[in-house]
Amino acid sequence: MIPLQNPSASAASEPLLPDIEPNAPGDLICPAHKILDTEALLATLDANAASITDAKELRAATVAALAEVQETGRAIIADAFTEKPLAARRVCRSYTYLTDGMVRAAFHVARSHLHPLSNPTESERLAVMAVGGYGRGEMAPFSDVDLLFLTPYKITAWAESVIESMLYILWDLKLKVGHSARTVKDCLRLGREDFTIRTALLEHRLVDGHAPLAEELDTQLWQKLFKRTGAEFVEAKLEEREERLKKHGGQRYLVEPNVKEGKGGLRDLQSLYWIAKYVKRVKKVDTLVRLKVFTQEELDNFRLADRFLWATRCHMHLIANRASEQLTFDIQVEVAQRMGYEDKGGRRAVEHFMQDYFRHATRVGELTRILLTDLEARHVKQEPAIIGFLRNARRKKLKPGFKLKKNRIAVVNKRNFLKDPRNLLRVFEEALRTGYFIHPDLMRLIAANLDLIRGLEGDKEAARIFLGTLLKHGNPERALRRMNELGVLGAFIPDFQTIVAMMQFNMYHSYTVDEHTIQTISHLAQIERGELIEELPVASSILKRGVNRKVLYVALLLHDIGKGRAEDHSILGAKMARYIAPRLGLTRDECETVEWLVRYHLLMSDMAQKRDIADPRTVRDFAKAVKTVKRLDLLCVLTVCDIRGVGPDVWNNWKASLIRALYRQTKRGLEDGMEALNREERGSGAKKNLRAALPDWDKKDLNRELARHYPPYWQGLHVTAHVDFANLLRGISTDEIRVELTLDEDRDATRACFAMADHPGIFARMCGALALVGANVVDARTYTSKDGFATAIFWIQDGDGHPYDVSRLPRMKSMIHKTLTGEVLPREALAPRDKIKKRHRPFVVPTSVTFDNEGSEIYTIIEVDTRDRPGLLHDLSRTLSESNIQIASAVIATFGAQVVDTFYVKDMFGLKLHSQSKQAAIERKLREAITRGSERARA
Repeated sequence: MIPLQNPSASAASEPLLPDIEPNAPGDLICPAHKILDTEALLATLDANAASITDAKELRAATVAALAEVQETGRAIIADAFTEKPLAARRVCRSYTYLTDGMVRAAFHVARSHLHPLSNPTESERLAVMAVGGYGRGEMAPFSDVDLLFLTPYKITAWAESVIESMLYILWDLKLKVGHSARTVKDCLRLGREDFTIRTALLEHRLVDGHAPLAEELDTQLWQKLFKRTGAEFVEAKLEEREERLKKHGGQRYLVEPNVKEGKGGLRDLQSLYWIAKYVKRVKKVDTLVRLKVFTQEELDNFRLADRFLWATRCHMHLIANRASEQLTFDIQVEVAQRMGYEDKGGRRAVEHFMQDYFRHATRVGELTRILLTDLEARHVKQEPAIIGFLRNARRKKLKPGFKLKKNRIAVVNKRNFLKDPRNLLRVFEEALRTGYFIHPDLMRLIAANLDLIRGLEGDKEAARIFLGTLLKHGNPERALRRMNELGVLGAFIPDFQTIVAMMQFNMYHSYTVDEHTIQTISHLAQIERGELIEELPVASSILKRGVNRKVLYVALLLHDIGKGRAEDHSILGAKMARYIAPRLGLTRDECETVEWLVRYHLLMSDMAQKRDIADPRTVRDFAKAVKTVKRLDLLCVLTVCDIRGVGPDVWNNWKASLIRALYRQTKRGLEDGMEALNREERGSGAKKNLRAALPDWDKKDLNRELARHYPPYWQGLHVTAHVDFANLLRGISTDEIRVELTLDEDRDATRACFAMADHPGIFARMCGALALVGANVVDARTYTSKDGFATAIFWIQDGDGHPYDVSRLPRMKSMIHKTLTGEVLPREALAPRDKIKKRHRPFVVPTSVTFDNEGSEIYTIIEVDTRDRPGLLHDLSRTLSESNIQIASAVIATFGAQVVDTFYVKDMFGLKLHSQSKQAAIERKLREAITRGSERARA
């Protein structure tokens, strides 16, 4: 496996989980007296008490003194952390030490000065206990302070007064205090009923007060609550973890992870420690090595992950100046900078930082699986014997050399197993074939012998086993994910290791590159299993007819393998596929097809989303690139899986309709000849459809409608849009503006049709009107009729990428009408809305402007690739209009923070833009408009 970066040598001496009490003054991030001079503080508080008799004034003076000390201590800790950005354990103990000082000081004032008791009775004893994370001594800058006020019997009036005064002091210090006042019996009773309380009590620690009472609690908890209840505690923690992960996405590789609650995060590490402490009564994680639950290497990984995740969380709190657990894009950049990461190898510092984050999260997952499996086998209630028998009866028998251990695959003899390194690959196919999970002991054996797998590169039998895992059992994603987590994929295909845990710092991709790859293969397997026939009819029918599955699976496995370098990942990936595919046992023809698919895996997506597929030239050019229906089929399925694998909400009906239309038109052209795509044939068919759709129209009116439009109008729109325009234009006067908003279910968008007298700049005004109502334009066409009317059509979506609710359409229609009639000026009205959210500001998208005179027969295609923001389309279209450029259509493709706006244009004389000087002038104006808008959006 690729080693983690060491961005800061200053943390090299940071001890990991040392054996030291959390409230001890030693081993802090700087000398204890600098953080908090306890003697001086107590002297100040006692002096205040001596001179102030009013209780309210004394409490106020106490808060003022503590606030000053707290602010100074926090600043000193934060400054020291800046110098030692990975000293996580020291900084956690430092915040715990400072918090202990605040709690003790508050207790001292409340007990000795506000509510003094000269001769306390046995019932008037009070122990102030830290529980939960605070009890464990794990305090981030803004962690909660969980306190248990322990009394021997029912709480007395004195204890109630002391607790109340303490809490008011701590609340006035802006500490987030969680508290409870209980007896030992209360703790036992509530702990039995509630596992959250039980877990908090597991981490109890005396901060101040009556020590014998704290000792009694400890004794009673272990004798009467924790003893012999390990099984139920483990089960409860497993269920709790499952629910927590569902809530936070259930996925380790989400690009904005929750550091505390997400999969592979701190809560998983804490769960390991809770369970180990509860079941095995360990006080130190090191003990788990002696008990043979962890190996020494696994313990080291625990410590490294613990340090990294706590350092990350502490930096997040300091950046946000509050408790912040979601590692959002804007915070990622600052944390990476604080922790000493730098740009290198063509990748940003934040990407290197996040790759380390995900590698640690993966290791936490491995440790969680190992410990939980070990404890599950010993403590969790077993399934009824009859259920286990029936389940095993349905499963296939294991092949020689394997055996079942605790209902998981293990090996009979490790030495014999390792004699043939191919066995390290056979394990995964065997797990898929039989349905059994792999035992942690076998996982360890595999992870410890990755060098043997590296030696299998080019081995024909190893390639056969690997391809069998991919192709034979219908759910390869399960095996691939486990192989990836154990480092097997990166060992067998060394180039794959580079993309393991690689984050793509953009708003488009929801997963790391390796997880995205596995997601795409998962979607392919789902299509093959017939689970997505209604949702993906074209891809499903292609697979049903039959394709070369080996080529398709290998192409998906390798399609993004070139990412993370300076070179275009499609070109570099194709070069890699040229030597990887033969090593996987593919024939020469199969290798060439895989190489072509990797090289052009974005072609269909780009053509469908960035070009006007109603233009026959688009389809003809795409068909020339694809050449055969066989390649078209493969590329179509690969494209669908690739888009669906980006994230849960990326694929929609809009993209589906574009891919479907491009596929069907291209297939028709390849099978029947390109002349089948000519404009005339498509136009006459459209007119015939309109006649059928308007049976009640007067023949004279219908003929007038059919004659008033130029050929592109008939070729570019569906009959439903032609019907809308026919109704809008019927009887329209030159000073009228008519608008129709309709749900277009096939495209998962709202269709906005405009009809009005044509004049320069009308397209830009329409864009401004739509921007004002918050609409995201995903496609647009504009046509001019022979009698001088503009017929423009836009497909728009709301902020969540869905069509607008019908109830919102009347108000939208009214606002659009006001804008178009000049009652509202878009440029002024958009100014306060044209802002980029703070979370999205770190994304940098370089602007490029290209001119293409070959992609369309009658238009110049201007493609603007830049940073997305509200009002961008309005700015660009207005700039083109002011340059006397006629916009025929606009295609908008959005990829997170990146947007590609493609305009099909002519000059004022109806000609293409061939002049280099004219192109340069337009590009300069477009860039200026983008720069001005960007500055406005960030202001």
